[in-house]
Amino acid sequence: MTSLSLDWKLITDQVMGGVSAGLVALSGSHDGHPVHCLTGNVSLENNGGFVQMAADLAPPPPTARGIRLTVRGNGESYNIHLRTTALDRPWQSFRTSFAATPEWATLEFPFAGFEPHRTTARLEPGGIRRIGIVAIGREFAAEVCVAEAAWY
Repeated sequence: MTSLSLDWKLITDQVMGGVSAGLVALSGSHDGHPVHCLTGNVSLENNGGFVQMAADLAPPPPTARGIRLTVRGNGESYNIHLRTTALDRPWQSFRTSFAATPEWATLEFPFAGFEPHRTTARLEPGGIRRIGIVAIGREFAAEVCVAEAAWY
């Protein structure tokens, strides 16, 4: 397992005219790891519909099979979006979903479980360059926290 030190940034649908709003903040620690939380409100107005915390990544080691996250949240469903060097449009990604329960949970997401979104490219792990934790697609209050991210 290779732990990742991530510099999370907020991205919302406001980049395309939407009105969803959010915040990414450091919120203490869990098991010695800093906790970063995404909170906000997802709105579908003005063709919007997402808030996201995203971070740039170094490619995984060749032996990695997926990404492991330690997360908690408000019981809602969230997406993980991976971006690779093969993708050149902002709406393209490789996606999977998870439920963020109120209790801390360590979840594993194999690369084979990510689905291409608006691309015909295949997910090549060596080309991964960005991860996003995304509240998307419906109106709801987002609250999801990440304590650890690692390749496994």
